[in-house]
Amino acid sequence: MGHWWTRNIIEPGKLPLLLALASFVLTFVITRIVVRLIRAGKGPFGNVKAGGLHIHHVVPGVVLTVIGGFGAVGSDRHGFGSAAFAVVFGMGAGLVLDEFALILHLDDVYWSEEGRKSVEVVVVTAALVGLMLSGFLPFGVNDLTEDELHDRAGVVLSIGMNFLFALMALSKGKARMAIFGVIVPLVALVGALRLARPTSPWARRFYRRRPRARARARLRAYHHDRRWAGPRRRFQDLIGGKPDPEPARSLPGRP
Repeated sequence: MGHWWTRNIIEPGKLPLLLALASFVLTFVITRIVVRLIRAGKGPFGNVKAGGLHIHHVVPGVVLTVIGGFGAVGSDRHGFGSAAFAVVFGMGAGLVLDEFALILHLDDVYWSEEGRKSVEVVVVTAALVGLMLSGFLPFGVNDLTEDELHDRAGVVLSIGMNFLFALMALSKGKARMAIFGVIVPLVALVGALRLARPTSPWARRFYRRRPRARARARLRAYHHDRRWAGPRRRFQDLIGGKPDPEPARSLPGRP
C-alpha cells in the first residue's frame, strides 16, 4: 500500500488533487446535511444573516475558492502549501457548486426542481476529478506513446479529433457524454456516433428533411428518459433532498 501511494500519488504530485477532491466531496456532504437539518427545523444550525440579509454559502465559497486557487498556483506542487491550499480550494468549490443552480438562474431555487442541477453538477465534477486522479488526461493525451508525444503534429491531431468528437456529442444534445468525452475520448466518440436528441442543434440542422431519423430520435429519447428519469430523481433526492412541492416554492424559509 505504501509503495502504491508513493508511486501513484506522491511522485506524480497528485496529492493536492486528491485532497481537493476529498475536501470538495466532504464539504458538499456536510453542507447538504446542515441545510436539510435547517429545513426540517432540527439541530442548532440556522441561516446566516447580516443586517437582515441572508448570506448564501456560495459567498464564503467564492472567497475560499479564490484564496485556494491563487494559493495553489503560487505554491510548489510537492510542498505543504499546495496541499493546504488544495483543501481550501476544494472546500470553496464544494460550497459554490452546491448553489450552482442559484448562480445559473440568478434566483433562490435551492429547494425547487431547478435546484437539482446543483446536485448533478457536483456529481459530474467529482467524477471528472476522480478520472483525472486515476490517470486520465483531457483529450486522451495519456493514450499516446512516447514517440507520439514528441511529435507535435500527432499531439495536435489527437487533441483536435477528440475535441471534435466532444463537440459533436454536445451538438447532439449529449452534454454529459461530451463532458466525460473530454477526459475519456471513447465516450465522446460514442456520443458523436449515436442519434441526436430531437431538440438538439444537430437534429434541427440535419434531421429537418429526414422524417425517419426524427422519428427514431424521438422514440429513443422517449425510451431513454422513461427508463432513467425515475432512478435519476431518486438518486438526486437521496443526495440533495426532495424539492418543495410546486405551490410551496414561493414560501419563505429556504435555509
